[in-house]
Amino acid sequence: MKIGKFLLAAALMLSGFTASAQETEQVEFNRHWFIQLQGGANYTLGEAGFGKLISPAAQLSVGYQFTPIWAARFGASGWQSKGGFENDETFKWNYITPALDVKFNLINAICGYNPYRRFGLNLIAGVGANIGWNNDDNAMPFDATYVYPTPKTVGVNNTTYYEMDKYWDGTQVLPVGRFGLDVDYRVSKRVSLNLECLAHILSDKYNSKAKNSGKNADWYFNALLGVKIALSDPETIIPIPAPVVVEEPAPAPQPAATPKPQPVVEKAPEIRSEIFYSIRETVIPESQKAELNRLIAFLKQNPNTKVEVTGYADAGTGNPRINMFYSQGRADNVAKALVEAGISADRITVDYKGDTVQPFSENDKNRVTISIAK
Repeated sequence: MKIGKFLLAAALMLSGFTASAQETEQVEFNRHWFIQLQGGANYTLGEAGFGKLISPAAQLSVGYQFTPIWAARFGASGWQSKGGFENDETFKWNYITPALDVKFNLINAICGYNPYRRFGLNLIAGVGANIGWNNDDNAMPFDATYVYPTPKTVGVNNTTYYEMDKYWDGTQVLPVGRFGLDVDYRVSKRVSLNLECLAHILSDKYNSKAKNSGKNADWYFNALLGVKIALSDPETIIPIPAPVVVEEPAPAPQPAATPKPQPVVEKAPEIRSEIFYSIRETVIPESQKAELNRLIAFLKQNPNTKVEVTGYADAGTGNPRINMFYSQGRADNVAKALVEAGISADRITVDYKGDTVQPFSENDKNRVTISIAK
């Protein structure tokens, strides 16, 4: 648990060191296939010393990224496992585990999708079948100082051996469940390096030994370092065209005209209303209902006025596409509330700016709907 918390904290911290989106482009996520090739170590839980139970391991997988958060993959891991006793005697066998996994991107789920983010943290859960073979190392030299769980036997040339409680021969197939996490570091658009740690739980028969009359499950753990390659573009870049500036010719000078007295025109009444929101919020907060009612009262007292409702989002969070969505929702909800209060829809103009315009210098105040009635 401590290792998992440390990796989560590190990935969340490092996810902040990302390149900011350029103002000249938008990026959309694409579903895509990927492959993973990894190698590392296997540790099988047993009574021998930790270092004596480490074996080589490898994994090859093919997967599909459905959304920025969810992915599935099918692959095979394996190579070698080791078992042992308290006297540090060990034995080994080979295995392969085809498995189907589901991956959940914790960083994108918490912080939102950012195509320029370098680091990712995935939770993994899956099921599969463990296929074991080459279990010929079961007969180990007998140690007179060690109490074995089963009687010793006499082997070839009068050499004394012992046998294991649940020894299996030939090929053994056991169902396996597994879970873990991996950390990704993106080195290019399609390629990332990853460190993956997986725990596997199997029947008590896996290592040929029965502990507590076979009531305990067996465990082995894989730590794998490798590379993940996307087989197609994971994002689509959409350029935003620069505004065209048309220079108009300067008007020809006109002779000065004698100013005429201007009639006195009474200034029409006007009001500016600001409704503020929390992050990722589009529904009008209860704390802002008084400001909304002030606007409604003004419009009812001045039936000839019209109102421009404009929604905004702060540039400090999210991305341009998501922020445009939030600003639209904020403006639409204010306009809907005005219509429901009896204000005619033909008096209301709705606009939304996303994070392209920041009316306030304080970042959080830009989560706002500004209504100007005149």
